[in-house]
Amino acid sequence: MLELRAISKTWNPTRGISRSLLRGLDLQVAAGETVAVLGPSGSGKSTLLKIIAGLEAPDSGQVFLDGRDISALPPHRRQCGLLFQDFALFPHLNVQDNVAFGLVEQGQRRAQARMQAVEMLQRFGLGAYTGARVWQLSGGEQQRVALARALITVPRILLLDEPFSALDADLRLGLRADFQQRIAASGMAVLWVTHDEAEARSVGARGVRVVDGALQQLW
Repeated sequence: MLELRAISKTWNPTRGISRSLLRGLDLQVAAGETVAVLGPSGSGKSTLLKIIAGLEAPDSGQVFLDGRDISALPPHRRQCGLLFQDFALFPHLNVQDNVAFGLVEQGQRRAQARMQAVEMLQRFGLGAYTGARVWQLSGGEQQRVALARALITVPRILLLDEPFSALDADLRLGLRADFQQRIAASGMAVLWVTHDEAEARSVGARGVRVVDGALQQLW
């Protein structure tokens, strides 16, 4: 189980007035559960994901995984998979090495990581693209590569930040169903950030909205 306890974060711009993004936020996400997180731009949704992943530090509060405080752990030891709206793929690496990247970062030998990447890509129907550059793929194919990269490390937590916002409506619907099926089979605790309430209700067993730095239960 992923658990957030009293997470607070203040935004401090280089110029301008500081403001509280998150105020004593609490949340629990069980293994195998997907919670949709709604809220307007600038409400702190993405910041919340970065705090869970260890990419940003909260001003106060703690992040727990199965009762263990992981707040002080570096990102690569938090067992988190991340998927961003811009895919965040590496243009200088081919598809295979993009997917293998997380395993190599964890200390696995490159040759073994590449073999596992090929197996994962075959599961995603992308086995023919291992040597391709990511910019040669369609948007939907790039998004599948990004999910394969997120899942290959067998994360306990999956964080999705507007994963389909850059795609057209038909592709978005198809990928959403595909992702839900793959995520459900993984048993991860999932936070799915979106601004689209219809999408949120489709993917989330529970839905919450970030309102004035706190979470409001929607369903």
